[in-house]
Amino acid sequence: MAGRKRNSAEDIVRTLRRSDELTAAGKTQEEIAAELEVSAATLYNWRRQYGGMDTDAAKELKELREQNSRLKRLLADAELKKDALREVARGKFLSPAAKRRAVDMLVNTMSMSKRLACKAVGLARSTYARTPTAETPADPDATLRAALRKYAGTHPLHGFRRAWAHLRHDVGMSVNKKKVHRLWKEEGLQVRIYHPRTRAGISSCPQIEADAPKVVWSLDFQFDSTVDGKAIKIASMIDEHTRLSVLNIVERSITAQRLTEELGKAFALWGGPPQVLRMDNGPEFISSALQQFCRDRIGIAYIPPGTPWNNGHIESFNNRLRKECLNRNHWTSLLEARVVIEDFKDDHNNRHRHSSLGYLTPAEYAAQCTHTHQPVGCEID
Repeated sequence: MAGRKRNSAEDIVRTLRRSDELTAAGKTQEEIAAELEVSAATLYNWRRQYGGMDTDAAKELKELREQNSRLKRLLADAELKKDALREVARGKFLSPAAKRRAVDMLVNTMSMSKRLACKAVGLARSTYARTPTAETPADPDATLRAALRKYAGTHPLHGFRRAWAHLRHDVGMSVNKKKVHRLWKEEGLQVRIYHPRTRAGISSCPQIEADAPKVVWSLDFQFDSTVDGKAIKIASMIDEHTRLSVLNIVERSITAQRLTEELGKAFALWGGPPQVLRMDNGPEFISSALQQFCRDRIGIAYIPPGTPWNNGHIESFNNRLRKECLNRNHWTSLLEARVVIEDFKDDHNNRHRHSSLGYLTPAEYAAQCTHTHQPVGCEID
C-alpha cells in the first residue's frame, strides 16, 4: 500500500493556479478535484492556507510552520525534563548507579520514555541498558561483598574502617580501604548513630520519690516574649508532693548566679531547703555556681538528657502556665509579665484544686499534710 503523498509548497501553489484556470473554464469543484486527483476538502484547505501567495511566500510559510512545530516540541521536552529533575532530586547525580535508579523512577512514576529520561538525568542509553557487573555472576568482588555483609551482621554498629581492619589484619585479605568504603556504601551497610550532646551534670544523689513535703522540688525554665520580640525567661519550681509553686523569676536572662540568689530567698521564705532538687541538664543547672551552692546541703538529681517525662510534675505545671497564662496574654513590658505570672502562680497555690490532692488546693494540702519521708534502703540477700 502506497504511503501518504507529501506535496511541497511549490506543487500546492501550481495546483491552486490550475484550479483557478479550470474554474474560469466553467468546471465545477467536483470536476476540478477529480481532474487534479485531490479531494474538494484538500483544495479548500490549501486555498485557505496558501491562497493569494506566490511560490516563495508559500514555501516560507510552510518552513515557518515546521520550525514552530519543532520549537514547540523542544519546549515541551525541556519542560518535561525540568519536571523530571524536580521529581528526582536536587543537585547532581555522580554515580551511574544513582542515575540508573533515577531513570527507573522517571520511567515507572512519570511514564517518561527511556530516551528522554536518560537525557534528563544525563546518562548514556548504552550505560543504562548495560547490566552492572555487581549484578552478574561474574562479579569479581562477590567474595568481598559477602565478607562485608557477614561482618556487618556480626558487628552492626561498626563502620567500614573497622571492617577493613578486620579483613586486613584478622583475615589476611589484602584490600584497599577506599574499595571497602565503596562496597560498604553500595551494600547499604553504613549506620548513622545519633550522638546527643553530652552534659556535665552528675547527680549527687539517687532518684528518690517525693513521698512528703520538702523532699523533692522540681526546677525548670520556660520562655516567652514581649510584643517587641524580646525574650522573656521564666524560672519555676514546685514541690512534687504538695504541688506548691515556690519560685517565680521573670527576667530577660537568668544567669546561674542569679538563680542561686533566688533559690536562697525561696528556701528562707518556705522554711528551709528541700532534700533534693530535680532538674534537667540545662547549662544553668550544671554550672559550677549551682553545684557550689548545693554542696553539702541539697542533693541534685539530674534527669537523663532528652527525657522530660522523668520530670513530669514541673512539665505539667509549665504546660498549664503556657496554656492558661502565656498563650492568653500579650506582654507590653517585662513588668507586666512579672505581675501577671506572679498572680497566676499565687492563684495556682491558693485556688487551683488538684484531683491528685483530693481536690484540695496546694496550700490547703500542705497545711494539713502529715507525711514524712521514708528512705528506701538496700537489702542484699
